[in-house]
Amino acid sequence: MAIFAVTYFYTADADELALVRPSHRQWLSDQLDEGSLLASGPMVDTPSALLIWRATDLAELSKLLDEDPFDIAGFIGERTITEWNPVFGPWSN
Repeated sequence: MAIFAVTYFYTADADELALVRPSHRQWLSDQLDEGSLLASGPMVDTPSALLIWRATDLAELSKLLDEDPFDIAGFIGERTITEWNPVFGPWSN
């Protein structure tokens, strides 16, 4: 399994994000419980977030991310997915 760093860049304002955030966080919690999400959280002072995932490949992860309530609501203006090779730390190979 590969490790991926995903960045979300939001187009919605804070009030819109707050409306969907509970379902977004429940979805993330479910992914964490299943072992595919490793870490996630908003960036400080920018309308974006960083998420670390474990997935078989980019296509599998992309399909999964399409199910995120923030994405379904149209709140993610840009999403980048980059395979990451953690050399040190809890997710190193």
